[in-house]
Amino acid sequence: MLEGVLIAESLRVGAEPAGVPLRVTKITRVAVEGAAAGQPGQWTLLDFAAEEADAERPAERPADCLGPAGGWYVNYNTGTEACVVFAGRVFRYPRPQTEGRLPAQRYARSLGIPEAQLDWED
Repeated sequence: MLEGVLIAESLRVGAEPAGVPLRVTKITRVAVEGAAAGQPGQWTLLDFAAEEADAERPAERPADCLGPAGGWYVNYNTGTEACVVFAGRVFRYPRPQTEGRLPAQRYARSLGIPEAQLDWED
């Protein structure tokens, strides 16, 4: 299985991540302290799961559906790989290789994403 989190507010208006075989496992509404410029102060978190064989498809569609402004990303993990997806850019690295996350974190910082939001799991 792969598991991850999508922030509903990260989707650009009109985007439809159709064709991605995700199963929503939990929906949570949270207040966010220290949101980046362009991000609202409340988020809707969609925890999701999918078959590991479908791991490529969740990366392709969100990369096309995420809003380009606001420093948004989606992250998910399979048993062996971590994936961090930005608008138009995807980073993958073996789990639990924490040094593998460094290129994704550098890219996130270049987008103005606050340190507190760079806490995805490996």
